[in-house]
Amino acid sequence: MEKYELEIKNLNLSIGNNSILENINLKIKKGEIHCLIGPNGGGKSSLIKCILKELNFQGDITFQNNHKNIIGYLPQHINLNNSIPLTVNEFISINSQTSPCFLGFDFKKQRQVDNLLKKFKLYDKRNSIFTTLSGGERQRVLLLQSLLPTPNFLILDEPLTGMDKYGEDFFISLIKELKEQGITILWIEHNLYKVKKFADTVTCINKTNIACNLLDSNFFEKEISNIFCR
Repeated sequence: MEKYELEIKNLNLSIGNNSILENINLKIKKGEIHCLIGPNGGGKSSLIKCILKELNFQGDITFQNNHKNIIGYLPQHINLNNSIPLTVNEFISINSQTSPCFLGFDFKKQRQVDNLLKKFKLYDKRNSIFTTLSGGERQRVLLLQSLLPTPNFLILDEPLTGMDKYGEDFFISLIKELKEQGITILWIEHNLYKVKKFADTVTCINKTNIACNLLDSNFFEKEISNIFCR
């Protein structure tokens, strides 16, 4: 029997008099990279907000281990005052612990952070001001932060935006490593051709309905193009 990390049944979302999502059904297998694609305004972000319980909806969203579930989230944008001189280490500390960030991490947590900084090629940037980093470096810091504590389910909202090819390839390699560690990944993307590099399964959504479900990277480009152009 197949194990699903996430199962969505008959999800409906309305905001005011506007129907945003209708009768959404989706299953994501444990340990896979599942990509959610679709045009702007197609409902991708709204579905993510439902999963994160930021919006009230009708229907069911069930994780395999609801009582032990840890969700990591890498947003598409963050609101950060550029005048605040936070270092990379301080930024991670603010977002990853309950004690005041000026106290720093305890030894065990700092060692974990240092190991991740090295793996993500950010260790030399740990004392740099976060807002001075390149777009790709910022995304890697945000990814690192989303892994503290280690999640079983990771949501990425268009994480490749603004990256050059080297940055994209390195980021994708990091995500594939996380998959090998057993983390289930839901990746929101609008670029079909980038999706081919990493997705195990794909769902295309446009406006109110799941438009198609493509399994095992079996892409029907003409069909998806028609969905995007509806």
